[in-house]
Amino acid sequence: MDKILYNYHTHTYRCGHATGTDREYVESAIAAGIKVLGFSDHSPMIFPSGYESGFRVPADKARDYFDSLTALKQEYINKIEIHIGVEVEYYPHMFEDYLSYIESFPCEYLICGQHFIWDEEKGNSSFKANDSTERLSDYFDNLIEAVKTEKFLYIAHPDLINFTGDDDTYRLHAMRFLKVAKEYGIPLEINRLGLEDGRQYPRDLFWQCCAENGNKAIIGIDAHSPGPLSNLSMHGKCIEYAEKSGVELVNEKLL
Repeated sequence: MDKILYNYHTHTYRCGHATGTDREYVESAIAAGIKVLGFSDHSPMIFPSGYESGFRVPADKARDYFDSLTALKQEYINKIEIHIGVEVEYYPHMFEDYLSYIESFPCEYLICGQHFIWDEEKGNSSFKANDSTERLSDYFDNLIEAVKTEKFLYIAHPDLINFTGDDDTYRLHAMRFLKVAKEYGIPLEINRLGLEDGRQYPRDLFWQCCAENGNKAIIGIDAHSPGPLSNLSMHGKCIEYAEKSGVELVNEKLL
């Protein structure tokens, strides 16, 4: 694999922390030779308590998100294949209601990005550095349950949990998850944004475990502006990272 042809992890300005017009993302992807572009902005979610998330597409902008991208999908049909999905956390206590909600839109796929553990209203962010084994176990249990729903196209940045404890403990719980992910045949994302920003992910140990267990990976650009879609240098670095880790990359369409 010498270039990124398929990217299913693309945001829009509607989430409040991304920039650029929808059309600019499409044009940038075409310029880079990307054949399939999937949009997956942070999904609107209706919380029973009335809680409103600060990093999602607001519910009142959901229709505009799907309408705008549907129009571009038709306009560019002869230049690039566009798919419309969302990135969403798996919160079991509200997942069935969420599925009913999102099915009211022309949503083609879900990717799971677990930024919070079990329930974001409690503020248990996966980004927060912590050496708690219980918290690490909960994170991977959360992902295991998400995989078992069979509702997700793939798992975005599965190594996002910022665990600062020992490697043996991390390996134990990561392998529990990896075995289930392999059993269900779900790809795992090497996140290019994390690599580019020098975040705690991609985590080398996770991808070493992934290679040992034989899980397949996919590269997700996680674009929050149009430019990263055409940054071929960073595309190459992400591919090199996968190769050095010994992970097999999925080099085919997922939809």
